[in-house]
Amino acid sequence: MLVTDIVDVTKTRSRIFIDGSFAFVLYKGELRKYHIEEGKEIAEIDYSELMEKVLPKRAKLRSMNLLQSREYTEKQLKDKLLLGGYPESVAEEAIDYVKSYHYIDDDRYAATYIEYHIENKSRQRIVQDLMRKGISKECIESQWQKIEELGTFIDEEKMISEILEKKKYVAEEADIKGKQKMYALLLRKGFSSDKIRKVMNAEGYF
Repeated sequence: MLVTDIVDVTKTRSRIFIDGSFAFVLYKGELRKYHIEEGKEIAEIDYSELMEKVLPKRAKLRSMNLLQSREYTEKQLKDKLLLGGYPESVAEEAIDYVKSYHYIDDDRYAATYIEYHIENKSRQRIVQDLMRKGISKECIESQWQKIEELGTFIDEEKMISEILEKKKYVAEEADIKGKQKMYALLLRKGFSSDKIRKVMNAEGYF
């Protein structure tokens, strides 16, 4: 395995490329310790120690530190580690570690997110938000069902009415362009066209 490039990230860390491909990020002191130099071979024993001991330990600590300040989904945390220069296999090992202690839990994240936003976001918008965070649709639907079984339901028609009131929308004063603009805004918020039309028609907004 030939070290083909060493690129400084900061004064203390460098990106290491092996055989032309990015391998990992190391501290300058580790370059000296493991005799890593551009144009030279990296010893198999040193590479193994870095991939199996040094970097996994660091990735686990990094994950724990990140989770102290906020909650992450599995995808968000993995993306954060990859962005930090950890190899995918190392990132996955760190994810498995924190998952084993339930420091990250997509079911819990989805349930908390739904409960927090159920009164100010449409169901479709919440589902879209969670899926963008890397949570599966199956997980979202499962948590939603559990919340509804407890008697908590989303009243989207009430939300639409409150938005119209908050925007000080007056149907009698709005022209076609204004009505279309309000209709489009509600669609972007994730409300269905049927519910938008129902509320706007019922309240004389359309």
